[in-house]
Amino acid sequence: MNITLSVDDRVVEQARKAAQAMGKSLNQAVRDYLEQLAGQAQREAVVDELQALSMKGRGPSAGWRFDRDEVYAERLDRRRGA
Repeated sequence: MNITLSVDDRVVEQARKAAQAMGKSLNQAVRDYLEQLAGQAQREAVVDELQALSMKGRGPSAGWRFDRDEVYAERLDRRRGA
């Protein structure tokens, strides 16, 4: 989608210099900011981190995966006094 913005010339020039210092075009810097503002980048980073942790078996679970049958069997054993 294309959008049109009204911005002071001095602000544009300062923003262009700041974007260049980051190795980006002003257009890319604005896109990145809008994605961040919308929360997309943050959500994707959280999802990526959670997927990486689950694949590596790190964190409190140490790679354990939920198994419904195993949980119910343990619960039944406790009820029977085993």
